[in-house]
Amino acid sequence: MTELAETPSAPAPSLTTRLELIPIVLFAAFAAAPLLATSSGAEGYVLSLLTRVMIFGIAAMALDLILGYGALVSFGHAAFLGLGGYAVGILASHGIEDALIQIPVALAGSAVFALATGAISLRTKGVYFIMITLAFGQMLYFLATSLAPYGGDDGMTLSSRSLVAGSGILENDFAFYWVCLFCLLGTYAFSRALVASRFGRVLRGTRENTTRMEAVGFQPFRFQLVAYVISGMMAGLAGCLLANQAEFVSPAFMTWQRSGELIFMVVLGGLGSLHGAIIGAAAFLLLEEFLPEILHAAGFFLSEETRSHLAENWKMVFGPLLILVVLFVRGGIMGLLRRPHHG
Repeated sequence: MTELAETPSAPAPSLTTRLELIPIVLFAAFAAAPLLATSSGAEGYVLSLLTRVMIFGIAAMALDLILGYGALVSFGHAAFLGLGGYAVGILASHGIEDALIQIPVALAGSAVFALATGAISLRTKGVYFIMITLAFGQMLYFLATSLAPYGGDDGMTLSSRSLVAGSGILENDFAFYWVCLFCLLGTYAFSRALVASRFGRVLRGTRENTTRMEAVGFQPFRFQLVAYVISGMMAGLAGCLLANQAEFVSPAFMTWQRSGELIFMVVLGGLGSLHGAIIGAAAFLLLEEFLPEILHAAGFFLSEETRSHLAENWKMVFGPLLILVVLFVRGGIMGLLRRPHHG
């Protein structure tokens, strides 16, 4: 009878194994992409697109750390992207072009801004927290538009990518791709260790029941503030990489729309799943890139003028499509992968 009772649990290990393989397959795909790009003859385009995917993967993972594990819906997280980008741009304009200086400055600036704004924002809850993070993000956006010496609303173009110990190695697209992959892997490993630690367990506990965590002797505010600062620093790193990838930085880095896109990436991939945030960023950016062509090709039964109009207004399809996925695919893409397959 005992053996019969234990039989139904047999499929569980295969599901667990499949889920554990997802991050391995994901990073292996990123590692193999340059080789495939070279053989395809379109390495410049493929490398640029996937580099952008990895950078936004870091930013989405940063947000997932507080949104998925701490239930903190920040609508101003793009501000940290802008801080990282402007740290690179402003320092470069003053002759400080080495990433070994730019990145620590960007991380320190992001940490200070996160500490100051988080200490205020985290004293609120729910929609008030959303609105106050939005307000801080917009405050930084309007500050950037007023920086006339650094391009103001038009932004600023970088003369070149950052140096590394005086070397211009990042000018090589393949080298820059591997640096971004290393940063993605490093932030993923760090975040995964953080979530699995005692700190991560307390953070998840505050998400479930703040009062209970206070009753057992923890101070949720401190844990949430530290998580907010770490999240801001990770997003600041993504901003540094984004500025180098685009060789341009502007206030558009930190608009509330960009913050909304980061939230969509996290929800699309699956809340509370670090590799899900990376998958969500990839799905979002790849859809954004290829949806116009897909719509144009799919409307073969329509006139050429209608097809062109549909392709030009692809965002009218993109927005509702994302909303439908969020509404009907519970748990996002990772939620689909967690569902046991029978038969």
